[in-house]
Amino acid sequence: MTFKARKRLAIAVLVIGLPLYIVVAITLVGLIERPPILVELAIYVGLGFLWMLPLRRLFLGVARPDPEAENDTAE
Repeated sequence: MTFKARKRLAIAVLVIGLPLYIVVAITLVGLIERPPILVELAIYVGLGFLWMLPLRRLFLGVARPDPEAENDTAE
């Protein structure tokens, strides 16, 4: 996958996928009886980290400058 494609996909995941994940997470947690506040906080923090794990490789290096652009200017 090219650097530009990875960058665009990462933006799409953050703009579209993350809000959808938040809605699903809140809906699923709302289905169970409300736990104590610290347990509920731990659930939300855990879910906050859980969405990143499968997408970790997508986001690695996206904030860096385009390595392909550096190769084009060197020639």
